[in-house]
Parts: sequence; C-alpha cells; structure tokens
Amino acid sequence: MQHPDDQPSRGAIAAGHEALTPHLDGSHEPTPEEGRASVEFAANTAGRMRVFGVAVAIVLFVGFALTFVFKYRGQSALAAESRDLAGQRPIVSVITAQPASGERLLTLPGETAAWYESTIYGRVNGYVAAWHADIGDHVRQGQTLATIDTPELDAQLAAARAQLNATESQVLVRQAEAELATTTYARWRDSPKGVVSEQEREEKRADFDSATARLNAARAQVAVNQAEVDHYAALAEFKRVAAPFDGTIVERRIDIGNLVTAGSTSATTSLYRMSQDKPIRVFVDVPQRASGELMKPGLPVKVRASNLPGRTFDGKITRSSRAINPQARTLKVEVDLPNDDQSLVPGMYVDVAFEMAAGAQLQVPAAALMFRSSGPQVAVVDSDGHIRFRAVTIARDQGGVVELGSGLNPGDRIALNLSSQISDGDLVEARDTTAVAQPAPEAGKKQ
Repeated sequence: MQHPDDQPSRGAIAAGHEALTPHLDGSHEPTPEEGRASVEFAANTAGRMRVFGVAVAIVLFVGFALTFVFKYRGQSALAAESRDLAGQRPIVSVITAQPASGERLLTLPGETAAWYESTIYGRVNGYVAAWHADIGDHVRQGQTLATIDTPELDAQLAAARAQLNATESQVLVRQAEAELATTTYARWRDSPKGVVSEQEREEKRADFDSATARLNAARAQVAVNQAEVDHYAALAEFKRVAAPFDGTIVERRIDIGNLVTAGSTSATTSLYRMSQDKPIRVFVDVPQRASGELMKPGLPVKVRASNLPGRTFDGKITRSSRAINPQARTLKVEVDLPNDDQSLVPGMYVDVAFEMAAGAQLQVPAAALMFRSSGPQVAVVDSDGHIRFRAVTIARDQGGVVELGSGLNPGDRIALNLSSQISDGDLVEARDTTAVAQPAPEAGKKQ
C-alpha cells in the first residue's frame, strides 16, 4: 500500500501522458526532466498569485479601516466643537451712545454763479464794423464793445428827417392860411348889420375854422414825423454796442464783417456774453432733512475750492427758495460772498460748510442702525448681557454718524453690525470697541 504522497498528481500524470504521446507533426518529444520542470513552474506561478491576492486584500482592509477611524475622529471633534460653541455666548462689539457735539459743520457741494450775467444781442440789422473787447477783458458800464454798420437804418433815418422837414414847411403854410382866415372872419364878424349878409359872415367863420383845423392837422403830422425820426435815431444809438454793467467778457462770438440780425431768438447769434463776479453767488442744494435749519438767512458759512488750497471764504446764508424741489427733494440756498480779488469765478465747484448748532440728540455710528418694517431700530446690550431692540427716530443723518431724536439714553451700549440670527433677549458677550465713529465727508465735525 502506497502513501498518499507517493501517488503521482493529476498534473504529473497528464504531463507524463503528454510526454508519452507521440507528436503527430514529427517534432521533438519532451524528456521526463522537462516535464517535471514545467509542472514545478505552473505550481510556483499559482502560489505567487494566491499570495499577491491575499496581500491586496489586506492592504484594502487596512485602508478602509484607517479611513473609518479618521472620519469617526473628525466627526467626534466637530460634534465636540459644536457643543462647545453652542454653550458659548455670541461676541458682539458695542459702543456707548454719546451726546452730539455742541457745534458741527454740515458740508455740501455748491456752485458759484455770477452776480449779473447777460447775453448781448444786436438791436439793429447790419454788419460788424469793429469790436473793441475780447474774452477776459474787464469793462465798465457804458463802454463800447463793438460798432455796427447799418446802411438801411441810416437811409430810413434820413428819409424820416426829410419828411419831418416837409411837414414843418406845411405847418408854416397852414399857419399863414389860418392867420388870413382869422383876420377875415374878424372883419366880417365885427361889420354892422346890413352891411354884410349873415350867410357871408357864416362862410367866413367856416373858413376860419377850416384853416385852424388844417393848421392843427399839420402840427400833428409834424409830431408824428418827429416821433419817427426819434425812433430811428434811438435805433441808431444801438449801432454802438455798450456794456450794460461793470463786468468781465466771458464770450465773444463776432468778428469784423459778420452779419448782425436784431433780436434774441433761437436762430439769432449773440454778440457777447459777460458777467459780474464781484460779489459772487454760491448756490447749494440742501437735502430735505437739513432744510429746516438752513431755510433762515444769517447762518455762518465757510466756502472752500479745490483749486484754491488753504483758502477759506467766510459768508452767510443770504436767502433760500423756501420750497422743496419735488424731483430732488432739496432746498435751494444762496450764499453771497464779496470776492473782492475775484479769485472765485462763475461755474466753480466748491464745498460749502454750514456751522450748525447741535441739539440734545445722541449720536451713534450708522452701522448700529437696523431698518425693519416697523422702522429704524438699534440693539442695546443691558447690564445682564441681554439684547434689547429699541425703536428710534432719526433726527439728522450725517452719513457715517446718525443723530437720534428718541429711543436712547446717554450711556447706552449699542451693538454694531449685529447678526440677523440674534433675537431679542438673547445673551451675548459684549466687547467695547475703541473705534470712534467719524462723520462722513459731507457732514464733518468742525476742525
């Protein structure tokens, strides 16, 4: 009886059988040693494949295990952190409400405008004979700016004067006729009765009345012709274009030989444009929120221009329109400045600072305001650390700083930039901020 290990394997038997089987193609038949080597190689390859499969399975198992461990630890840490955060109070920055300063400046943009500004048109038809003033020239009232040749007007004036002379001569004729009629009527009127008939006396009286009427008509015609002469003579005065006031030539639109048409329609070209800037006006559009304080004249004003660094022009409110522009919701305010050195010119952009006295309001940063459907509110942190929302009224909005008319008390701690997830009554940890609310450029404090 043979031991099991002594029995040949199926592969060996197959290899032996293959070795004993004759090759049909007549090739070389393998030897027994070659058969045993082939069997051993197949066995070794199968063993290595099994080892490699086992190793891969072990690596995958270890990777999945490590991933699960790391994920579990991360979730545990996140849950622990969430529990810690849930137990902490939210941190908010707070600032103390302060009373508004005793005096402040409300700075708004303004625009300079001329005291007088006039566009000069031709009053007569003609041609430019000469011009005597150019842009930038300072002229006096009545100074000649240009002269115009008016041949048609000159002819009309000469004809009117000739007609006047003719009617004046006619007056002399009518006057002689009236004198003769007067003396004749006087003789016939004073003649004794019976010497002349009543009919003849009436005829002489009629001649006297007719002569007097013709004389009066001639004199009236003289007056008409004189008025016509005066009319053309007055127009002839406009051949000399004169300055209507002391000022500066801003624009010249004529040259020698240009046709000048009388009138000031849209199709008519102007001759000059001039302005007077001493004194000068400054117009400011004041927002409706500040119109109540700036409507009355006399409030001090400081004017600065960017092209004149270091210079400040002092003035006062002169007048206001006393009406709100319905489109822009602004009030037009005028400030008059002397401008003796004429350093300010019309059309300049300037900054106008109004010195306004503050009331009893409290001022807070604009970041402390929350606008809700019920109106503006602020979040106040009480002594126990609870958030309390309070409704407030805005007295004056200066951009970065807002003055409140009601809803706060001096010393209240106001939360800044509060999160929308915090509700009324929530506990918070308040941290005072050292940042001081600064007014916006258009509403700065007085320096």
